[in-house]
Amino acid sequence: MDSNSPFLNLAIPPEVKMIYLDNGATSFPKPPEVYAFMDSFYRSAGVNPGRSGFDLCLEAGSLVDETRRLLTDFFGGTDPNRLVFGYNSTDALNLAIWGTIRPGDHVVTTHLEHNATLRPLWKLEQAGTEVDWVDFDAQGYVDPDMIIAKLKANTKAVVMNHGSNVLGTVQEVASIGKVCRERGILLILDVSQTAGMVPVKMDALGADIICFTGHKSLMGPMGIGGMYVREGVEIAHTRAGGTGVKSAQRAHLEEYPYRMEYGTPNLPGLAGLNAGVKWVNALGIEAIHQHEMALWTKLRNGLASIQGVTMYCAEDTGKGRISVLSFNVDGLEAMDTGTMLDVDYNIACRTGLHCTPMVHEHLGTDVLHGAARFGIGPFNTEAHIETAITGVRDIAEMQRKRR
Repeated sequence: MDSNSPFLNLAIPPEVKMIYLDNGATSFPKPPEVYAFMDSFYRSAGVNPGRSGFDLCLEAGSLVDETRRLLTDFFGGTDPNRLVFGYNSTDALNLAIWGTIRPGDHVVTTHLEHNATLRPLWKLEQAGTEVDWVDFDAQGYVDPDMIIAKLKANTKAVVMNHGSNVLGTVQEVASIGKVCRERGILLILDVSQTAGMVPVKMDALGADIICFTGHKSLMGPMGIGGMYVREGVEIAHTRAGGTGVKSAQRAHLEEYPYRMEYGTPNLPGLAGLNAGVKWVNALGIEAIHQHEMALWTKLRNGLASIQGVTMYCAEDTGKGRISVLSFNVDGLEAMDTGTMLDVDYNIACRTGLHCTPMVHEHLGTDVLHGAARFGIGPFNTEAHIETAITGVRDIAEMQRKRR
């Protein structure tokens, strides 16, 4: 990277034929190192780890162990056995929520949550769990004091996301975590959007359980994720199955990581996640975030100059933020805007409710079936952003002429 420029100037693989601005959903393209290591490792040692003692099995197991250590360090954990793998953050959040919260407990959450959190909590609410939902302000931030004010004697957990996948706002969770820790209340944190984009450290955030996915800013493939469980925190079993360890035992194992892992792991996914995290570490989270936010600022300023475009919570407040930006063009539903950007400008973006219905209900965009969302990644360039601004400007001008 040029030290005088905020831009990474990464080479875009020639097979990528479109401007990809949907990195909030999944990062694309992946670094070449990810594709290469997934292919080479799966070809050379793509066997079931931990089930036998032959060399390939041991090599597969070594990759799993190394990736545990890599991510434990990445998240500021202390015991790699407390880093457990699953499919994605939705899978991890379900294990964490169903394994710690019961009917009769009280939970505090927010209106910014993804359905990965909303739906398990809604189902628990129907079964008798008390859930308080805290709203966000005009800039897209949740006031920590409002969450703390909701805590009660029977509060079991605060469950919330670290960064909004719609608004890009990063919540100030450390003060919440401090109070939760003092009162013996769990802080379960969804770091799907922030892991790999901003620092996510267990103790700094005061988190007890962090749930992550590999396919976003950790630059891994889809189908791999997991959680880190702080020492002293226990999650009840909601599943059981094979572990390759103590197979004669009828009950599922109590010790970590086997306590929260079930069946054959996603070894190709682990290989890709391993390579992705190493790539992020090599470039540095700060450099990646600087690059993406420089492009975000260019995009925000460009869209702000267009008559008939509404952006949501895109003010520069000086608070934490990640590089997603949601908007609508007056008179158009979000899907129509996205279709025109795809067909006429070869731009991929996300449209709809983004699996966060309460956000759109708050914004009033639910009646438009959501919003269009640009998600900037490390492989995006200034030219991509300029084309996106031009495309939205043309669409808005065309829409004004029709009215």
